[in-house]
Amino acid sequence: MLEKEYSAVQALDALNQAALAIAGELDSDKVLQQIVDTARNLVGARYAALGVPGQDGHLARFLTSGMKKEDQERIAHPPRGRGLLGALVGERSSIRVKHIQEDPRSVGFPEGHPPMTSFLGVPIIAAGEPLGNLYLTDKNDYDEFSEADQRLVEMLAAHAAIAIQNAMLYEQVERLAVLEERTRIGMDLHDGVIQSIYAVGLTLESIYLSLPADEFESAKLLDTAIEGLNDAIRDIRNFILDLRPRRFSGDLSQGLARLVREFQANTMVPVTMTISQQLDNLPAPTARALFLTTQESLANIARHARAGNVILTLMRSNSAVMVVIEDDGRGFDPNDDSRQVGHGLANMQARAEGMGGMFRLRSAVGQGTTVTLKIPL
Repeated sequence: MLEKEYSAVQALDALNQAALAIAGELDSDKVLQQIVDTARNLVGARYAALGVPGQDGHLARFLTSGMKKEDQERIAHPPRGRGLLGALVGERSSIRVKHIQEDPRSVGFPEGHPPMTSFLGVPIIAAGEPLGNLYLTDKNDYDEFSEADQRLVEMLAAHAAIAIQNAMLYEQVERLAVLEERTRIGMDLHDGVIQSIYAVGLTLESIYLSLPADEFESAKLLDTAIEGLNDAIRDIRNFILDLRPRRFSGDLSQGLARLVREFQANTMVPVTMTISQQLDNLPAPTARALFLTTQESLANIARHARAGNVILTLMRSNSAVMVVIEDDGRGFDPNDDSRQVGHGLANMQARAEGMGGMFRLRSAVGQGTTVTLKIPL
């Protein structure tokens, strides 16, 4: 009896330490990963995962713990929120089974998936709204998870819900502060710096027109100065184009068309755009990822590529949707570690991985750049 009570005290102490660690983190990605790692360690599970449902009810994000990256890569496709995973989303209550394959709600595993037997699923809910679901499989040294395991993970889920909400609120505040500052800088540049440079350019043009016809060298120097000022104005406008916040309304075709219009107006670089007609029922997270990747790619082209033409292609099949952005600019060496590429490319890569998709960058000096994002449906 004393041993059982001591074990319960240990479990509650471990839960308390885990809750404190989770509550101290404000980055949402780190919070989610910490939650799934903690859940696995708390009840001694071999594998654990955390699924975050999207607006369409399917899994928008899926984080794992206990599975090596090479094992994940062998799985034919990411989870689709069916079977026991789907039942947990629909029922919003804990599910505990001894044999996954024997449960009537099970639909089996995709090809390449490691075998799993016992299962414990617990929803993460705050104010009646689902924030995610914890999935644990194969309790170490036991055939199944116990009622005590379930209660422990349910208590962890309650703490996790608060931590996730805190992280979401913190990131929202940070994002609003950044957008406000970016908008202010963009307005200052447009209303101040560009107008000043434009006025200097007009003055130089007036001097150019008043020069005698035989002042060839002076006229040539003024031509160069005016061209340099126009280049500076174009560069600042490109910078403002990247600073200006854009809200995605949900209509991908309209959003991309707006991005292209703004890009062409600021860079004078023509864009050939081909968009599939079957975009009206894309999952909201997928449409947003395509929009953001296109936005970041066009901003990179405006700032760095010195391109003469851009080709934007959006294609959809039954199994995936893909956007390809190509430019004929100066390109770069992706393997050059000394080159500062900023956060844009890293954001695209992380976005693709978070949705179980594929991101590919192809570029070479003098041969332009091609960005490809493919997301499974």
